[in-house]
Amino acid sequence: MELRVLNYFLMVAREENITKAAQLLHVTQPTLSRQIAQLEEELGVKLFQRSNHSIILTDDGMLLKRRAQELVSLAEKTKREFSHDEQISGVVSIGSGELKSMEFLSDVIVSFRQKYPKVHFEIYSGNSDNIKERIERGLLDIGLLLEPVDIGKYDFMRTNVREEWYALVSEASPLAKKEVLAPKDFYDVPLILTHRELVQNHIYNWLGEYANEENIAASGNLLYNMAILAKHGLGAIIAIRLDCEYNGLKYIPLSPKLESETVLVWKKTQTFSQATEAFIKHAREMLK
Repeated sequence: MELRVLNYFLMVAREENITKAAQLLHVTQPTLSRQIAQLEEELGVKLFQRSNHSIILTDDGMLLKRRAQELVSLAEKTKREFSHDEQISGVVSIGSGELKSMEFLSDVIVSFRQKYPKVHFEIYSGNSDNIKERIERGLLDIGLLLEPVDIGKYDFMRTNVREEWYALVSEASPLAKKEVLAPKDFYDVPLILTHRELVQNHIYNWLGEYANEENIAASGNLLYNMAILAKHGLGAIIAIRLDCEYNGLKYIPLSPKLESETVLVWKKTQTFSQATEAFIKHAREMLK
């Protein structure tokens, strides 16, 4: 498979129309149709279901789309890393969860850009598992992860930020009347938690004898979507306290406090671009 053909495939998948995709790619329609047919023959699968007016991806086509996006993204990232200049330039790709530690990371990025204005940052938002997976695939250079997390494969530095867990409950809930919430207050209360198993265990340890997996009404990885569920009365969220508010919901501190640390990680023995190497060094200096 050639990257050029994968780009052709991605354009057809996006436009769902051979004629329009050919115009945007500046190739003839027969040429594009032939390239797609050859790709299907090479893989031994049908990538598109064709009709008179449009074409849509098959299940195999959806799989190739995900892989092609990763391959094309990795190729472009590699090309940028080998683009040398007198001044440090290029792209540093960082994954981060929804964390207060993003304040620290933002300070590092801003001060680094003041020294190296030709460096561009790509920020990917996800949970620690998503970010680690993308680091392993070479799609991210660095990750800002919430502990507990397995970082045995990585070099890392701990930030000096402690993330504090709160309950986020509907204002109509009886829990909203309390100033703090203890583990016993969650007895028989439906819970909405992150779907990361290590973090769920961290919360269960805090709940102690009141932990009950059957009480989990939903799990997710983005607080906003979880907040909508809580707003509509599905249950109480136990999540990191962020500097944002949600209409109809109230943050309530936990007692005793439940806290987590965060770590900045990157692959061991990895050869990085000049920009990424400089950024890691800069982050270390700021942490000192």
